[in-house]
Amino acid sequence: MFKTTLKLTTALAVCAAASIASADTYGPFPVTVKGYEGDKTNSVSYSGQIARHALHDSLKKAAGKGNGGANAADVEAMLLAYFNGSDADLEIMAPASKDGYPVKQATVNAISKGKNISGKFYDGAMPAWPGNVSGKEAMLHMIKHAAQSNGGFDAENGYDWGQVISKYTMGAMMYNQAVDNYLDEKLDADNKPNNKPYKDGAYYTGKEHSWDEAFGYWGGPAHTLSLSPEQAYSIAKQKDLTAADANGDGVVDLKSEHVFGPAYYAAGADKGGTKSTNYMHTIMQAFVDGRQLIADANGEALTDDQRAQLKGYAEVIESNWEKVLAEATFKYAGSVYKDIGKMGELEGEELAKAYRNYVKHWGELKGFAMALQTGKNNLGATATELNKLIGFGPVTLDNTYVTGVDADGNFVRERRKTWSDYQLQMLETQKLLADTFGLKSRANDALADLETLAGKLNSADSAETD
Repeated sequence: MFKTTLKLTTALAVCAAASIASADTYGPFPVTVKGYEGDKTNSVSYSGQIARHALHDSLKKAAGKGNGGANAADVEAMLLAYFNGSDADLEIMAPASKDGYPVKQATVNAISKGKNISGKFYDGAMPAWPGNVSGKEAMLHMIKHAAQSNGGFDAENGYDWGQVISKYTMGAMMYNQAVDNYLDEKLDADNKPNNKPYKDGAYYTGKEHSWDEAFGYWGGPAHTLSLSPEQAYSIAKQKDLTAADANGDGVVDLKSEHVFGPAYYAAGADKGGTKSTNYMHTIMQAFVDGRQLIADANGEALTDDQRAQLKGYAEVIESNWEKVLAEATFKYAGSVYKDIGKMGELEGEELAKAYRNYVKHWGELKGFAMALQTGKNNLGATATELNKLIGFGPVTLDNTYVTGVDADGNFVRERRKTWSDYQLQMLETQKLLADTFGLKSRANDALADLETLAGKLNSADSAETD
């Protein structure tokens, strides 16, 4: 069920009332484990999550390495290595060093060893993807088809594999692990308690590390609160070394200075929407304040009041993160709507180029719509309607669209839809998201066209045809 306004207001009030000192950055925080005798002085640790961000960014990059089939086996093996992990020390394909933005780490193991995406991937039902599959099965199906594609693009069925894979993973790994694990079950009193190390010999308590791991999946640098949304956005694009390089050593440490996916899209919503939002700083402040609360407990078990405050911060993080995903879905529904309008006036190479952009934007729309369905909340009828409006695939150049898969996992396109009908569905998607999640940024808002387009289609008795 969705959170009520009252519940969110209460969570915000809890955060405002907390009587702890607030840090400006995420760490360093002192070692509070009782009896610890090692040489560590900073209890913050989330390098495993940053390694998974690097795996994700590299997976997206690798999805474009196919040449149309001849190298499919090699590309699939590469994609599976980044998804499942590898005994080899994998190259960080992205974010990699470039002129003006040197990156400290070149391999995944230089961040953290033995990490993978698959072991932290949502594996509940995923009705948004054809074939009646689980969340992980949907990803493996995407990987197989990406390997067979030409440069990650399937023009016939309308898929940009790098986009679908990436945006889906931002939900199925990062969002799911943070809000439905570390900020949920692991905040219970008897789960990773604060008066014991996270594991034998660890220099951080159970609650300290659980909170750190959630923060790591968020993808914001430790100094996010000192950055504007525009600066954070530019860091993610590897265009602002000065803003990224918090310690001034001339290189970007991926462990603490780069901006990854979820934080990037929060910054994008804050800087590019039609109304002012503050998702990035709101989420970051809740992470910092929650970690300070845990540190202030000084290695003692959290009291019920302290855990209530901590859950208040978790509620702020979860609700705003969900809105970030919904804002991104809204934005790309608007992009698809606009792309269709452009394509109706083009031919030849110009049409092909516009269609490529349309497929890219649809991949982002679909991936984020799937990401929304991997969190703590059961979206119920909203998810059903969202999946119906967006479909398994976009309307392609011959007006067919994917309706399912055959026994071999190949896509099937058995129906047709007019471009105008699909445009209307994009506007209905925006309305559903805006109404359900109370969106404010609303980039690419095209809802002003909803009534006019619906009226035209109704008067023309437009209908989907078999």
